[in-house]
Amino acid sequence: MLDKTYDSAAVEPKIAAKWDEADAFRAGANAKPGAETFTIVIPPPNVTGSLHMGHALNNTLQDILVRFERMRGKDVLWQPGMDHAGIATQMVVERKLMEQQLPGRREMGREAFIDKIWEWKAESGGLIFNQLKRLGASCDWSRERFTMDEGLSQAVLEVFVTLYKEGLIYKDKRLVNWDPKLLTAISDMEVEQQEVKGNLWHLRYPLEPGVTYQYPIAFDEEGKPTEFETRDYIVVATTRPETMLGDTGIAVNPEDERYKPIVGKHVILPIVGRKIPIVTDSYADPTAGTGAVKITPAHDFNDFEVGKRAKLRAINVMNVDGTIAIKENEDFLEGLDNPAALHGAWDRLEGQDRFHARKVIVEIFEEAGLLDKIEPHKHMVPHGDRGGVPIEPRLTEQWFVDNKTLGQPALESVREGRARFIPRNWENTYFNWLENIEPWCISRQLWWGHQIPAWYGPDGQVFVEKTEEEALQAAIQHYLSHEGPMKAYVEDLLENFKPGEILTRDEDVLDTWFSSALWPFSTLGWPNQTPELARYYPTNVLVTGFDIIPFWVVRMMQMGLHFMKDENGDPVEPFHTIYIHALVRDKNGQK
Repeated sequence: MLDKTYDSAAVEPKIAAKWDEADAFRAGANAKPGAETFTIVIPPPNVTGSLHMGHALNNTLQDILVRFERMRGKDVLWQPGMDHAGIATQMVVERKLMEQQLPGRREMGREAFIDKIWEWKAESGGLIFNQLKRLGASCDWSRERFTMDEGLSQAVLEVFVTLYKEGLIYKDKRLVNWDPKLLTAISDMEVEQQEVKGNLWHLRYPLEPGVTYQYPIAFDEEGKPTEFETRDYIVVATTRPETMLGDTGIAVNPEDERYKPIVGKHVILPIVGRKIPIVTDSYADPTAGTGAVKITPAHDFNDFEVGKRAKLRAINVMNVDGTIAIKENEDFLEGLDNPAALHGAWDRLEGQDRFHARKVIVEIFEEAGLLDKIEPHKHMVPHGDRGGVPIEPRLTEQWFVDNKTLGQPALESVREGRARFIPRNWENTYFNWLENIEPWCISRQLWWGHQIPAWYGPDGQVFVEKTEEEALQAAIQHYLSHEGPMKAYVEDLLENFKPGEILTRDEDVLDTWFSSALWPFSTLGWPNQTPELARYYPTNVLVTGFDIIPFWVVRMMQMGLHFMKDENGDPVEPFHTIYIHALVRDKNGQK
């Protein structure tokens, strides 16, 4: 007699046990002789806790596809795994240590802290896989992978070293999204825009002595100026007065008649005393604010680009924690004639938090009669989604991937139909990202993740190799083949059996998306030429949400096309179909 109600908790474990006994989901199980393959790699969930509704949707869609193809007699592999999730996992474990009143990350040291994360991974990872199994996901559970596994870590080393030696990974000083709470660079995906009720401060910057101009203050019905006043200053409008310490120029639109008489002239930067030029750039909008924009290349992404075009200096005026750093800042002090005369104002700012410094700077402008006016102003402010504080664009030396070079084959692949999006409209997101792509900052100031395989010699020379032994051999060969003090220094270390003192390893780790970008082929054993790689690569379909098209889909295409070739040496796409689904959101629109 049938039960009146279906008891899933009683029935489903029995069915799952039968599947396990039959090894029903093993790659190739029940495939017809000579069957073609069908492969899907699971978008690896982060090892940060438990699954959410979005995972349920995503895995159900994949399960439908793989079960259908399995019933058709194909040789099916659904590859499961998890992502180490870099900053997210590190924060979870730090919070857990705090709750348990245990020593923090810095107190226990790097090695002990990473051991704690591995303990967390064992606990959390088991929960995630059990949840997937309870959903009925028909993955080949004998092939579980993790982005920090030894094999996948070897793939990361291979890719990093290869791209570096090809000139496609490099170190550069550029603006990055900097989280002053977590003290690390973060990706665009980890930045969320929040509307803030702030102010627009109108600040007067005095022109260099002897320079004045006629500024229009009244207009007729056609907008033509009818009345002027003589000014020996220019007014800039800003939402971030604290960054004015690093201003190196003022930009006005080349078509803005108000400022044409003073283009090429200079202002004397208040509080600082630096002489900075007035330049033209189409970035300045005559209808926004005063039409004159303070340019701070080291603290604003748009200003950085204007600064490059106008050849302006980039001066960083903040420490990594967002406090003001000017009194012992060589870049800041360079070119200042009489800095001692300004020390009174500097003393009020040095070491202050950026938002307190904002208030102090406004006070100093007001005291000097240089505060023109303050307007209430709603605007969007980027916040780190993990640290929860406004991010600070920061000029810092980081590791970057040449996205433009790697992106071109990925762009052509979809344009020429070798890979396709379903629904097709998501191609636009893919194209837009690749057509406007910027270098990818891949270094993170964290402890959890793949440590960058770069070592530095005593003079800062970098050596990138897969192992420290290989880097040391490269360093010894380099220094002993070049005459000079470094040769003698290294010879002395070798004679005294201290080769370990020659090199210092880079402490940064890679962006978690770097290892994720290799997922379709690293999970099949690459860089080793395994039977699984030959059999199941390329994969057939990728099923994912639209929110990670730029951060994951694009990068898998880039890496797959660069590293995987067919028998003729031609690039091979990691998948030919990209199925994009919607996101599961709550009542507030959050996923």
